[in-house]
Amino acid sequence: MPGKVARVLRSLRHPDAKWIRLPVGLVFVIGGIFSILPVLGLWMLPLGLLLMAYDVPFLRKPVGHFTIWAIQKWAALRRRLFPERPQR
Repeated sequence: MPGKVARVLRSLRHPDAKWIRLPVGLVFVIGGIFSILPVLGLWMLPLGLLLMAYDVPFLRKPVGHFTIWAIQKWAALRRRLFPERPQR
């Protein structure tokens, strides 16, 4: 990741950033709900839930299950679209 993005993500993961993560996560969830608008998108909903799950215990399990499911689906799609070529 670019340096600036990595610094922002590192600061959001810090335990003292709870009071930043929760409002930003809530704004992202609300923005994801209004995904029909041009700037806002559906991408904001899972990102907001991920940020909120860091601090809200009852969100951790469902968000974790969804994350694993999404990674598996993404890997299956990549295997289907870009099959590996055999080595010679």
